[in-house]
Amino acid sequence: MKEVYIMNDKRWNHFFKKYRPHDAVAERPSAFTHKTNIIHPFWVMVSKEISDQVRSWRFIIMAALIALTCLGSLYAALAQFGKQSGSAEDAFFFLNLFTLSDGTLPPFTVFISFLGPLLGISLGFDAINSEQNRGTLSRLLSQPIYRDYVINSKFVADLIVISTLFVALGLLVLGSGLIALGIPPTADELSRLIFFILISIIYVAFWLNLSILFSVVFRQAATSALSGIAIWLFFSIFYSMIVDLLARAIAPKGMLTEGQAVQFQNFVLGLMRFNPGQLFSDATITLLMPSVRSLGALTMEQLEGALPTPLPIGQSLLMVWPQVTGLIAGSILLFGLGYYLFMRREIRPR
Repeated sequence: MKEVYIMNDKRWNHFFKKYRPHDAVAERPSAFTHKTNIIHPFWVMVSKEISDQVRSWRFIIMAALIALTCLGSLYAALAQFGKQSGSAEDAFFFLNLFTLSDGTLPPFTVFISFLGPLLGISLGFDAINSEQNRGTLSRLLSQPIYRDYVINSKFVADLIVISTLFVALGLLVLGSGLIALGIPPTADELSRLIFFILISIIYVAFWLNLSILFSVVFRQAATSALSGIAIWLFFSIFYSMIVDLLARAIAPKGMLTEGQAVQFQNFVLGLMRFNPGQLFSDATITLLMPSVRSLGALTMEQLEGALPTPLPIGQSLLMVWPQVTGLIAGSILLFGLGYYLFMRREIRPR
């Protein structure tokens, strides 16, 4: 928004002497164009949500827990470096910081797979219902803003907070590795780490959208939080057990040919990939371990003639593209369902 003052000095002085004689000199603008910047209401709401999330105790606790586990896994990886006989010239040496462990603590990727859903659920389980229970949602929607600004601003703000946290953790691991090892990452390693951080953000965004959906469906924040944790526990613990029992029940009897065994194993892996955690694990293992050349069972004919060399970054991305697409599609589906229910919801003042 611009306000252009074109009055000359004589007309300006006459105007202020007539209407504002007490501050004619103090508020006289310059002879040039005077600009007034107005922030869009959507970004005002995003800024407010970011401030609320960063100052909340739940985010501080979750961020501290993830940072401590990150430092613990980094220490375990550095301890394992001393026990290996490999040299610093080994290929993809820097990626081992995210995948190695001395057995006392899981590697960094396992911690992200386990704690990432809790972070997303904790940020979004009361996004809508808490506003409605406090009576602030109806007052907010009475302002001249679009209704979808509310749910969109909450998702964008939480996504910015999650992205900032994971970028900071990635830089922390990179800096610690540079100090401890004295070896800078190569361009291929740095590209793989960047894609690993992006996939981690998408994975946590999936659980964030699930929790926002529950905050729209359920009126009580405790109910939405317990629902999100129940879904997380189901996929983290019980889903693999159910798939294992199902695989034993439908497993073919008698001797199997090599092709039948591979087909059945790929069928079981296909069932496991309905689990978001399995999609994340497949994608991160392929990116951080370039020696992985396949995510499914292979026959001896398919392995014949294959060279045991690491895959380039382009081939690794092609391998994990179905997993990344599945996570993005699930996240969009959950957000779209929550958006639809929120836009059709009747909101009345208490």
